[in-house]
Amino acid sequence: MSAATRLPRCWPWVLGAVLLAMALAAALVWMLNLRGEAPVSDVLPQATASAQTVERGQYLARVGNCMSCHTAKGGAPYAGGRGIQTPFGTVFTSNLTPDDETGLGRWSADHFWRAMHHGRSRDGRLLYPAFPYTEYTQVSREDADAIYAFLRSLPPVKQAAPAHALGFPYSSQGALAVWRAMFFTPGATPTPKPVSAEWARGEYLVRGLGHCAACHSPRNAWGATRGGNDLQGGLLPLQQWYAPALTSAAEAGVAHWKTEDVVALLRTGQAPAQQASVSGPMADVVFNSTQHLTDTDARAIAVYLQALPQQAAPAGEARPVVAPAETLHLGARVYEQQCAQCHGAQGQGSPGAFPALAGNRAVLLSEPDNLVQLVLHGGYAPATAGNPRPHGMPPFLHVLADAEVAAVLTYVRGSWGNGAAPVSAMDVYQRREARR
Repeated sequence: MSAATRLPRCWPWVLGAVLLAMALAAALVWMLNLRGEAPVSDVLPQATASAQTVERGQYLARVGNCMSCHTAKGGAPYAGGRGIQTPFGTVFTSNLTPDDETGLGRWSADHFWRAMHHGRSRDGRLLYPAFPYTEYTQVSREDADAIYAFLRSLPPVKQAAPAHALGFPYSSQGALAVWRAMFFTPGATPTPKPVSAEWARGEYLVRGLGHCAACHSPRNAWGATRGGNDLQGGLLPLQQWYAPALTSAAEAGVAHWKTEDVVALLRTGQAPAQQASVSGPMADVVFNSTQHLTDTDARAIAVYLQALPQQAAPAGEARPVVAPAETLHLGARVYEQQCAQCHGAQGQGSPGAFPALAGNRAVLLSEPDNLVQLVLHGGYAPATAGNPRPHGMPPFLHVLADAEVAAVLTYVRGSWGNGAAPVSAMDVYQRREARR
């Protein structure tokens, strides 16, 4: 070996330092993933839970919308197997029925609590945050035990969940441990002094079981919600729906609404006084979850949402939308043929049936994702006890070309006092292709 290629004499020390640093980092990750955990008992309950506890657990499971994710299309309720698509691959939901082999039959109450609070399975494996334990960690032990009692009361269904379809390194427990060390802290999030008991109950439901931040907060490149942007709006990337900010009057903030209007939206999917209705993923949330809220809990959530600090509105006056004359002409023609019958010639809508488009903040969102999805795939408000036969919008996926969808949306976003940016055919094409 020549002098030029001979290793320096200090190389053992350098290698040792690198190995020591790696060992310390691994130890830190290990410690952070175990913080707050206590030994768990394998003992199963010897007595059947009271009917009152089971009923309460069923209600809490509805508040958490557990069945929506843990029920495959056409499958038994809570038996799992539904694929949850993420930017990192597909995670399949687990079987929550009390089957001994494929479900929760051998899970103790401690095991279930550890999954909810610490995101760890019965066998000690770390769970993927597609299961929102990042929010469920704020759920109380009493409520977790009630949900556990309800799930154990279900008929057992033997159905193993398919293996997750995640690429490397996302499929490894080591990568998940590093992610958790960076972005997950078990336990309740510190909050300001409660405004009232009602506000505190609303915060508990929104931040915990309701896991609203899972959709309504932006995420970073690693899939974690960005610190400091809680409830400030987030894109559901593979669905191409945008969950609007709950902290902005220009998006989905309700600070300026009457409390009863917020309650109506949660319970029925509509707030006629505000010319507002839900669609897309939020329609599923109302159908499966929030329509079942008690009056007290619905009002508590409304009070909390109304008290959220609001983002300042952008400065400056709205400017007229500039778009080619031929685009506006095409948009006006498509609107007259396909839209005016329901939404009115002047975008005034029909109260209680079809929303107004003039001044509608869903129309004026800076990004047109939701509008494109509604035009392409249609949208229906949920059928609820307070609105059992909702009107809906048919899909135009096979009726209108990308250029026509772009033109009619540009026309709507720039008419009747609206002043939102135009939509291009490329905008439509990209969002259409993203859902294939």
